Amino acid sequence: MTLDAPGPLKQASHRPDWPGAINVGGVRLASIPAAIRYRDRDDLVLIALAEGTTCAATFTRNAFCAAPVTVAREHLAAEAPRWLLINAGNANAGTGARGLEDARTCCRALAALTQVGPAQVLPFSTGVIGEYLPVERLTAALPQAIAALDENGWDAAARAIMTTDTRPKRATRQLMLGDRQVSITGIAKGAGMIRPDMATMLAFIATDAAVTPACLQRCLSQAVDGSFNAISIDGDTSTNDACVLAATGTAGNPPLDDPASTGHEATELEAFQQALNALCDELARAIVRDGEGATKLVSIEIGEARTAAEARQVADTIAHSPLVKTALFASDPNWGRILAAVGRAGLEDLDIDKVRIWLDEVLIVSHGGRDPGYQEQDGQAVMAKDAFSIRVDLGRGTGSARLLTCDISYEYVRINAEYRT
Repeated sequence: MTLDAPGPLKQASHRPDWPGAINVGGVRLASIPAAIRYRDRDDLVLIALAEGTTCAATFTRNAFCAAPVTVAREHLAAEAPRWLLINAGNANAGTGARGLEDARTCCRALAALTQVGPAQVLPFSTGVIGEYLPVERLTAALPQAIAALDENGWDAAARAIMTTDTRPKRATRQLMLGDRQVSITGIAKGAGMIRPDMATMLAFIATDAAVTPACLQRCLSQAVDGSFNAISIDGDTSTNDACVLAATGTAGNPPLDDPASTGHEATELEAFQQALNALCDELARAIVRDGEGATKLVSIEIGEARTAAEARQVADTIAHSPLVKTALFASDPNWGRILAAVGRAGLEDLDIDKVRIWLDEVLIVSHGGRDPGYQEQDGQAVMAKDAFSIRVDLGRGTGSARLLTCDISYEYVRINAEYRT
């Protein structure tokens, strides 16, 4: 589901980093090379947030969450953040007590240089698991990063946080809240170890709208549930996932607050939510499009389930089937693999005579088997496209779910076999 942003998308008065980009008042970014793991490229990002900024976040549900995730959660609960500190190439995950201390050391170092409390720094890392963070190299680079802060730093930051990504992911929206023009801009990274429950990704989004903390968290959680938590590349969930939404309030609008509000306040909150949903959906699609070795973008749409949870169960089973994913790569309309995935999804009392399966608008399964009107060449034509849908109606209720996924190719195996070499 892609939503259009309410209000016109207007060109900002300052220089954009990429066509259509809109910078966010109260946000400055810097990207520099710190030799965390990579050579001859930026791998350290610093994001400065204006005083008074409110922040919301969602994090990985992996029990082995990375040290920076633990520290970021603690700090976010303690004080209003002023800085986001992000490194690529080293996940600082699976590093035990030392990893926690390393993350806290980096926060203290930045806090000392910028006269804020250590809890006002949120750390984030992405990269190889199980290796200790090169703290001295990271902290030594902080003065250079502070000096490089610029409101025009979005594109460079989107590139600096990449690991196996082949291209940066960025999106921007603009809308009117009353008589105030409001901007939302975000970047994300992720290409492998991608599965729902925050996938294996980092996303950093900022808006100049004023939003109360509780309302901001509700808005972000809703947007994440329909976007970053509805994608899967390979079925693996990482240790470092995080999505942060910062609201600087520099647009000067009356703060968006409780969803129970009425009249124009409710209308403005809905407009903001729709714009945020659309931005997160665009970033999530970009992640799946850039899946490691991926050649297909596939929307799995399940309808007529008893519940939304049941529909999601079926979507997950299809999306995570190696046989389905390799058929997608081969552009092979081997619909028996989809049928088998639906059948093993664990639904009680499934009446297979009521199940219908489509590739785009081509009905391939009905009444418990191959639809009488289905022709192999029609399925082949759909599967040959680089983007299409697999739609399943279960014939047992009104629940529905959608999940974006991709194929698995030879290149995916190569990338992950060689990741540490």
